[in-house]
Amino acid sequence: MILVTGGAGLLGQELIEQLLAKGEKVLAIYHKTPLKNFNDPNLVQQQADILDVVALETIMKGITTVYHCAAIVSFHPKDREQLFKVNIEGTANIVNAALEAGVQKMVHVSSVAALGRIRNDAIIDEEMNWTPETSNSIYGESKYKGEMEVWRGIAEGLEAVIVNPSIILGSADWENGSTAIFKNVYQEFPWYTTGTTGWVDVKDVAAIMILLMDSELKEQRFIVSGTNDSYQHVFNLIADNFHKKRATKKVTPFLAAIVWRLEKWKSFFTGKKPLVTKETAKTALATVAYTNAKILEALPGFQFTPLPKTIQRICAYLETVKK
Repeated sequence: MILVTGGAGLLGQELIEQLLAKGEKVLAIYHKTPLKNFNDPNLVQQQADILDVVALETIMKGITTVYHCAAIVSFHPKDREQLFKVNIEGTANIVNAALEAGVQKMVHVSSVAALGRIRNDAIIDEEMNWTPETSNSIYGESKYKGEMEVWRGIAEGLEAVIVNPSIILGSADWENGSTAIFKNVYQEFPWYTTGTTGWVDVKDVAAIMILLMDSELKEQRFIVSGTNDSYQHVFNLIADNFHKKRATKKVTPFLAAIVWRLEKWKSFFTGKKPLVTKETAKTALATVAYTNAKILEALPGFQFTPLPKTIQRICAYLETVKK
């Protein structure tokens, strides 16, 4: 039996779909929202909190391998406590339960945010780590320290590998996560940035995780990023597929600084989370590039899905469900 944490998330659902297609038996745990669109006798769903140590010990019995996808993604400073509880303590609980149950292997989903982003145009590889000097988010810090729990588990005998995906693109609820980018473009949001980052298809991330699990590879981390491209180009590709107007107003550093400060004050009075934070404003303007050389060398023959093909597929899906 395979355990997938965070089964209701974008990556978790895609991973489960690919595992079931292989005929695997999967136990998927979710925090609040059950998995949708699945009717397979090989899938068992169970609500569980990864902060509940006793529940995890029970769940882990009979589990052979673990895919740990559960995490909180937020760039709001007020979410620091929750980010640290789930992404660090929750990961520690998964590691401890896996060690206790004698799990054969674990694939842990981290993030490129754990590698550090502001690198003066240097190519970011697996040797880099989050540091306060790289002006990263609290989210990045939480994912880096979550990785440290996995490395601690490896030192204690757990076979594990870590994947560090860049921005994951997939067909999901466009009110949340990275898929919200598609909604903004569909609604002809006029602003764009020339910042650059890594992008990857959710199908590729899930496929790589399965390949790593089935391989002899262990005690390593791998950047999983299909390509480096600008936000402007990605927005343009989405707009063209939706037959919408391209964004025409460029966000400058000065304008970004004003916006995140205004959002901070707005949040103070309304109690709602800001749409833009200091961290997200910096990230959107930064020129960042990730190398995928290590994962391509480790998995010869694997090819990432071209970005235009990914966006075309997602836009076509969203066209059918957005109304």
